[in-house]
Formats: sequence, C-alpha cells, structure tokens
Amino acid sequence: MHDRPEMAWLATWLQENYPILYAAGLSAAIAGSRLMLGGGSLRRIAIESVVCGLITLAASNGLALFGIPQEYAPFFGGIIGLIGAEGVRAGAKRLFERKVESV
Repeated sequence: MHDRPEMAWLATWLQENYPILYAAGLSAAIAGSRLMLGGGSLRRIAIESVVCGLITLAASNGLALFGIPQEYAPFFGGIIGLIGAEGVRAGAKRLFERKVESV
C-alpha cells in the first residue's frame, strides 16, 4: 500500500489515533470560531484555539478511565471548544474547591 515504511507507520498511527486528533482539531476550530464571532483579537484567537486543543488532548486520553470509548472524544472536544479555556478553568477550579472543602 505504501512504498516507504515511514509512511506506513504514520498511516497506522493516524488511523489508531484519529478520534483524539479530530477532537483536538474540532475543539480548536470551535474555540477560534467562537472568538472570531465575538470580535476577539488574532492573538487571543490563536492562543485560545491552541489551549482548547491541548485541553482536549489531555481530556480525551482520560476518557478510558471513566469507561467512555475513545470514539466519543470529538463530542468532548466540541464541548471544550464551546466552553473555552477560561470556562474549563473556572469549572475545574469550582470542582477542586468543592473537593477540598469536603475533605
């Protein structure tokens, strides 16, 4: 199928990891679109898109811990992109504060 072995390796890796990569790209695209619609600066759009993509990569790798199949990663990527990095940070902060208060 592939003439070069490094291309076969890359194709195999992409095939195995496409849900997570698609989720990160979707998250970045939604975050960027949301900020463009709101009139954000180009710098903020670029940074927020990358941060949302990275948060999605991190969250998508943890789905198996909750028994959620990797194929659902794009859904979570879309949600993270829609909420944005600040929304995710605020939600995580609230969650951890509640956990600390209950201990």
